[in-house]
Amino acid sequence: MAKENEELTRGEKREIRRTLNNEIKEFLKIQAHYFPELIQDIKSVMDSRNQSYITYEIEVILYMMILKNACSIESMQEMSDEFNIDECVKNIYKILGLEEKEYLPHYVTVNECLKRLDNAELEKLRKKMIYGLIRKKSFDHARFLGKHWLVIVDATQLFSFKERHCEHCLTRTYNKGTEQEYTIYYHQVLEAKIVLNDDMVVSIATEFIENEEENMTKQDCEINSFKRLAKSLKDMFPRLPICILGDSLYACGPVFDLCKNNKWEFLIRYKDGSIPTLAEEYKEINQMGENEEEVIEIEYMYKRKPKVKATHKIKWVNDLYYQGHNVTVMELEIEKNQKKWQEFQWVTSIKVTNWTAGEFAETGRKRWLIENEGFNIQKNYRYMITHANSLDYNAMKNHYLLTQLADILVQLYENGVKGIKIIKRTIEKISEGLLDSIQRQPLKEEDFIYERFQVRRE
Repeated sequence: MAKENEELTRGEKREIRRTLNNEIKEFLKIQAHYFPELIQDIKSVMDSRNQSYITYEIEVILYMMILKNACSIESMQEMSDEFNIDECVKNIYKILGLEEKEYLPHYVTVNECLKRLDNAELEKLRKKMIYGLIRKKSFDHARFLGKHWLVIVDATQLFSFKERHCEHCLTRTYNKGTEQEYTIYYHQVLEAKIVLNDDMVVSIATEFIENEEENMTKQDCEINSFKRLAKSLKDMFPRLPICILGDSLYACGPVFDLCKNNKWEFLIRYKDGSIPTLAEEYKEINQMGENEEEVIEIEYMYKRKPKVKATHKIKWVNDLYYQGHNVTVMELEIEKNQKKWQEFQWVTSIKVTNWTAGEFAETGRKRWLIENEGFNIQKNYRYMITHANSLDYNAMKNHYLLTQLADILVQLYENGVKGIKIIKRTIEKISEGLLDSIQRQPLKEEDFIYERFQVRRE
């Protein structure tokens, strides 16, 4: 356990300050450690622009966007202003191993490139990054029951408009049939994030929830998008042992079927109304007293507050049959000070035992990570993903995917540089430190490790 700030020695404080005095150098160390070929991979992205008329290489544009997100720069205009500082320009070209130009590209140039870039190219980059993390075995401790990689799925809204933005817009009408009736047009995304640590979840797959054309009689929805996402995920990681975590929307036969066909497990929030027949069978067995139960006493520690003892009562029934699936329904009831505090319920494809009940209950509650560590931080604190950096739909998608690539690097940086955790730097301070560092601190050859590659440009 890391020491509290006040317990550090003067030497330890000095070392942390020294480390955090050159944030971009530390960021590049993390990048080189986990993804030594990242720069080459970015250079290899298929550039659909006419190569006879371009000024800036594809890697300049893409890496510039990754740094924009890492430094929590909200707008494209702000990026152009902040990055076209002399030292920053020099540093970025050094990182990329390119001959230095006077400027970095203007945001209009960047957006024109992202309009034409195939989303699949960025998805290939992410796939290789995730493969690299899994193969290093640095995060094997996060596997559920020592075997399964937890993949949390959830949807969120990105952009909304008062008028139709494009043919792919979803629509929602309010106050239907009244004088106050109005319609909003919006874009939504279904995200799959892999759990690497208790406070670290990164994007592994993305599916945009979108209508194929403007006059669709039935809109695209989260479950249909999950079917497409599941196929992509299986194609990309065919042998990865996965356990899907989702909210009660996913407690349904089609999702169970997909998981079974893909040889995945699932642990899904469950409400009585989700599957009435299953709920009824579970209640009957409960009333007969034939369910299994585990009681765990836990002590919660709070700063400047007395200890709180909580009782976790876990009940479950294995081998419940539903549409060709043997499932387990599990309940968690948390009591604090002998009063009911919280209740949870899940359905899972894995049998629960007395030895594993506690881990099931703890794991089931990790679904909130995608809402907090994922969407909440990305929307409100660091990347502002609801801000449209372009009005072109394809560019919008690429902006979102580049944000997810940057987020992988940022989370590894935050968790890999010990000083950040010890002194409890805020998200804002971390991003500000990176930006300030790349703007004012000249990088030397020894500050980053990469191989110089000759990339054939078609």
